[in-house]
Amino acid sequence: MERTAEGKALAPEFPAYANWINTDRRYRMSDFRGKVVLLDFWTYCCINCMHVLPDLKRLERKYPELVVIGVHSAKFTGERDLANIREAVIRYDIEHPVINDYKFELWNNYGIRAWPSFVLIDPQGVMAGRASGEGLYDLFDQQIAKLIAENDRKGLVNHQRIEFNLDKFSTPRSLLAFPGKLEVDPLRGRIFISDSNNDRILQIDRAGKVLEVIGGGSSGKADGSFAEASFFRPQGMAYDALTDVLYIADTGNHLIRRADLRERRVTTILGTGEQARGYSASGKGTALAINSPWDLALVEGRLIIAMAGPHQLWSLDPVSGEARVFAGNGRENIVDGPAEEAQLAQPSGLSSDGPVVYFADSEVSAIRKVAAGMVSTLVGEGLFEYGDIDGPLSQARLQHALGVLFHEGKIYVADTYNNKIKLIDPKKGEIKTLAGTGATGAEDGPADKARLNEPNDIKYLDGLFYITDTNNGLIRVYDPARRTLSTLDLTGLDKLNMDKSSDYVKTIRLQQRKVDPAVTEMDFSVLVAPQLELNAEAPYYLEVSSSRETVARVLVFTPELRESQFHASVPVKLSAG
Repeated sequence: MERTAEGKALAPEFPAYANWINTDRRYRMSDFRGKVVLLDFWTYCCINCMHVLPDLKRLERKYPELVVIGVHSAKFTGERDLANIREAVIRYDIEHPVINDYKFELWNNYGIRAWPSFVLIDPQGVMAGRASGEGLYDLFDQQIAKLIAENDRKGLVNHQRIEFNLDKFSTPRSLLAFPGKLEVDPLRGRIFISDSNNDRILQIDRAGKVLEVIGGGSSGKADGSFAEASFFRPQGMAYDALTDVLYIADTGNHLIRRADLRERRVTTILGTGEQARGYSASGKGTALAINSPWDLALVEGRLIIAMAGPHQLWSLDPVSGEARVFAGNGRENIVDGPAEEAQLAQPSGLSSDGPVVYFADSEVSAIRKVAAGMVSTLVGEGLFEYGDIDGPLSQARLQHALGVLFHEGKIYVADTYNNKIKLIDPKKGEIKTLAGTGATGAEDGPADKARLNEPNDIKYLDGLFYITDTNNGLIRVYDPARRTLSTLDLTGLDKLNMDKSSDYVKTIRLQQRKVDPAVTEMDFSVLVAPQLELNAEAPYYLEVSSSRETVARVLVFTPELRESQFHASVPVKLSAG
């Protein structure tokens, strides 16, 4: 073990096998001498790990002397994959390096026992403290300030902020940004998409034409018209056909929102906009703080809320605003029994056949139900019991399933980390795979050969099943008659340009050019006026997109300016006409 000149033991070195994300190089612990280092041990499925990210971001922005390193220590098999971790880093807008400690070397060296956990290292490279759980901003704020002051007096602090080459600036992204959940209006043939990382809700028709956009597309919690309203990573929705109202779980804001589709206005009906830190069993309207609502279902006039943060289901009267616990005592586990005594684990998906509520209990990889005040489990065994096993429900295993749908006596499951869609037949007591090979990808075709990438939800409309293929940024369509999986091509994309009055945006229309359908790559050059130059202090990027998702995926990257021109090479998939 290495030691300082004073004989203090240095913090353990980063594992040589661990891959780095969100940076263009590998680091040794010695590279951060002069910095306070905060190690964040996390796993991307974990709701508590998500909750601490805003605190980490605040600390990073406050202290240029601080370096946060995420140590990803996967719970699930699917979370060990480097590409999946990179997607999570981009989805959560993490702005510090992350290492994939899939062998748990650092975890064991520091004696970590839970997610999230933190280790603080001083500018000399010596461990200065540790903690676990949420709500630790004040503690770390004080300790970081203290370490900086103590070591600054010795001339040991580097005050220059380290800038990292973040993956979000070089990763191609799709038109939809990690779409989370779906809802349908069977009478009018409408589909609602929570375009989560674009902070908006899209309303489309069966063919994929965008009809309406709810939310201006920027993060916030403003009420108002559809263009004025703002969200932060919305997830589940519930549609009320009687009132033509869409209820929205505004997950990142810890709110329930009401979108009146006739008046085209959004109002907040539950939540303060701040995460609930303590335990509460009931409350009302905007006076009650709630905790990461992830999905909604309208059941007999009440909204059932999958409250992922406190591991509970809640019930809300959308008229009076009265809310109360529906199931779960707040302890994270899989325990059946009376609803108020049962234990749940990060419920993230909801469906109903009327009086019975089905839910995807993600951290125990289970599908469960609430009927007549009792919670029971159809498939799933425990917090660390997961897999990809079809067959009898007693032996079957899922892996962090996030979506569930009850339809005509059967239960459809978005088996998220297995990259599959599955079907439960309650009468036969069996489960089988309908779509997906288990490998990540976006291939269409026969359902048993097609691929998905962390599907989060599934809904039925007019003979077809619509799926949020979240990490692919796509809406996929499963046809049970043909047993095929296809990609829904979104059109009417002019609706997505919400801010048409900006003084900083100028649209230039060029003459159309005919291109051979055999072309697979197109090169573009953008000439920059010679009197203009880039601001070296500000980030910049070039975005190339197509009005048709099947022609070209959206590319966002930081180009190099050469001889007053930006150059871009874009992969395309063309067809005649």
